[in-house]
Amino acid sequence: MSRLLLTDVDGKPVAGNRTIAGNALALPLLFDDKPVGTLRLARQSQINAAVDLAFSRTQTADALIVGAAILLGALALAFALARWLLAPVRALATATQALAAGDFGQRVTTARTDELGALAQDFNRLAATLERHRDARQRWGADIAHELRTPLSVLRGEIQALQDGVRAATPAALDSLHAECARLGNLIEDLYQLSLADAGALDYHFEPIDLDELVDEALAQQQRSCADVGLMLDRALASLPAVRGDARRLTQLIDNLLANARRYTDAPGRIHIELAAFEHQAQLVIEDTAPGVPAEALPRLFERLYRVEGSRARSAGGAGLGLSICRAIVDAHGGTIEAHHSLLGGLRIVVRLPFADGAAT
Repeated sequence: MSRLLLTDVDGKPVAGNRTIAGNALALPLLFDDKPVGTLRLARQSQINAAVDLAFSRTQTADALIVGAAILLGALALAFALARWLLAPVRALATATQALAAGDFGQRVTTARTDELGALAQDFNRLAATLERHRDARQRWGADIAHELRTPLSVLRGEIQALQDGVRAATPAALDSLHAECARLGNLIEDLYQLSLADAGALDYHFEPIDLDELVDEALAQQQRSCADVGLMLDRALASLPAVRGDARRLTQLIDNLLANARRYTDAPGRIHIELAAFEHQAQLVIEDTAPGVPAEALPRLFERLYRVEGSRARSAGGAGLGLSICRAIVDAHGGTIEAHHSLLGGLRIVVRLPFADGAAT
C-alpha cells in the first residue's frame, strides 16, 4: 500500500500514501460513466543501497554462469549427437568411394534399426550383387575362352596332321573337321543369341500360337534322334487356348529342352513331355530319367556356361548355353522356367507361358 494513493474527484487524498507525487501513474475511477476519483501508483524506487546493488550483481553473475553452463552442455550434447548420427553416413561415404574404385568386398557394419541402418543394409546388398556380377563376368570370359580354344585346338591339330601327311585327307578326316567347325559355329551362334537377348534386340514376332501343335511337331522331329540313343519319348498333351508367342523361338525353346534331356539321360531311358493348363497359363513339363542333378546345382542350371560337371569335358555335354537361351526366350514371352527334381529320377523342367489376351481357360 506504500505505492498506492486514492483521491477523490477533486484530487484530495482519501486513502493510501499521501506523499505520492503527482508524476505517479494515474487510473481514473468511473461510476455511471462519471469520474468519482483517481487511483495513483508510485513508480518503483531505484536500487541505491550497496547491499541491494551487490545482490543484483551476484544474481546477474549467477545467471550468466548458469546460461554459459547450459550453452556449453547443449553444444556438447549436440556434438555427440551429430557424431552419432553422422558415423554411419561417414562409413557409407567411405564404403561408397571404395566401391566406386572397384573394391566390391566392402561392407558396412551397423546395428542400427532406423533409416540409416536400412540404407546400410541396402548398400551391402548392392555390393554383394556387384561382387557376384564381377565374378560371373570373370568366369564368363574364362569359360568363353575355354570353349572357343578347344575346337580351335582340335582343328589346328587335325589340319596340321593333314599338312604333314601324318593323316590322309579321307572322308572321315574331313567329316571330323566339319563336325568341329559346326560345333564352333553353334557355340558362336549361341553366344550371339545371348548377346542379342541382353541388348533386347532378339527378334520376336508375337502372334496367337497353338502350343500343343507346336510341341507335337517338335516331338515328331526329335523322335528318331531319341530312339537312336536308346531313349523313349512319351507325351500327354492337352488341347489348350492359344498363347501369345513367336513360333520360331518357341520351337527353339522346345528343341533346346529336348536336346538337353537327350544329352544328359542315360540309355535306356525315358523322356516325358506333358502340356496342361495351370492357373490361367500353359504349363509345359519336360522330365527325364536318371541321372539326376544335385540340389545345389538346380538354381544355377540357367546360368551361362554352367554345367553340373566341373571339368567341362565335351563328352559330358555342350557348352552350357542351351538353358540360358531357354530362359531368355521364356522371359521375352512373359513366362517362367524352373528346374526341379523329377520323380522319374532325373531333371524336371517346368515352363509356364501366359495365354493370349482373350483366350478362354
